[in-house]
Amino acid sequence: MSKILITGGAGFVGYHLAKRLADQEHEIVLVDNFSRNGRDADLLTLLQRPNTKLIEGDLTDPASYEKFGTGYDYVYHLAGINGFRQFMDMPHEVLRVGAATALNILDWFRTKNNPPAGGQGAKILFTSSNEVFTGAHEAFGALPVPTPENVPLVIADPYNPRWSYAGSKIISELLFIHYAKVYNLRMVIVRLHNLYGPGAGYDAMIPKFIGRTHNRLDPFPMFGPDDLRASCYIADAVEAMQTAIESSATDGQTYHIGDSREATIKTILETMFEIMQWHPKEFDIKPSPNGPPTGGSTRDILDVSKIKTDIGWEAKTSLEQGLRKTIEWYLAHPAQS
Repeated sequence: MSKILITGGAGFVGYHLAKRLADQEHEIVLVDNFSRNGRDADLLTLLQRPNTKLIEGDLTDPASYEKFGTGYDYVYHLAGINGFRQFMDMPHEVLRVGAATALNILDWFRTKNNPPAGGQGAKILFTSSNEVFTGAHEAFGALPVPTPENVPLVIADPYNPRWSYAGSKIISELLFIHYAKVYNLRMVIVRLHNLYGPGAGYDAMIPKFIGRTHNRLDPFPMFGPDDLRASCYIADAVEAMQTAIESSATDGQTYHIGDSREATIKTILETMFEIMQWHPKEFDIKPSPNGPPTGGSTRDILDVSKIKTDIGWEAKTSLEQGLRKTIEWYLAHPAQS
């Protein structure tokens, strides 16, 4: 069994990753500062396991790393500030936290984390985002679709706080790439895309759809019904992350993690209505808020052929299967007013 550190371990992705690894009986240490979320029931249940431990700390402070100890086989760096409201309201903090934590954990990893003897040495994974190149749509009006890993990383307008998150991820990707080259570190970068599932917060698209359907909102608002989305269920995503960090074939590489199967917004909603056994009588149809200036439908899909070729991973959970599990969780955990 491996000793594993997960920063941002109390978040949506961190929790699901930690639960998967804990189920496999690895020794898990989670780090979080709970700046956005408290200790919910799911996390508290996970922390009751003897192989799972929590450290509360500020990863922007280099002194906090003294609590971690050493000997980790794998380190997953998930910590950061996410959410559109945060990008707009505190872009300076989004950038500071993103850059500082990436720099600090790389310095700690290369100087302090002495892994157990044998094997190929410790490895660190950084979770980036499709946001790093999304600005190309605004700046140039085009990107290849599906979008591969090797497109330019673009900040469309440095004065627009909306791009603070993208900026923090671009800086961090550069740090991981060049630290790994200079110090001969084992690392992999993964860009997560359109993840959904239990515990993903209440502001994302699918949780909002669930809430509106549960509340029988009629007419039902539908923005950009013909827009195409490829949504990846969280269990598939954390499987990809584990497979990527454990494979030597991924050392020094960047991979997209997402689902290649597309569905329109209308199809996602119709599937949800069928599962929840209710259908509105009317729709309030409006253009997509993220659509192109000339109108028409939009596509939002990554090329995930590289990760399938290199390590054989691809998303398996169907939209209906993922929505059923997600709906079940949200109905049991309604948003607090």
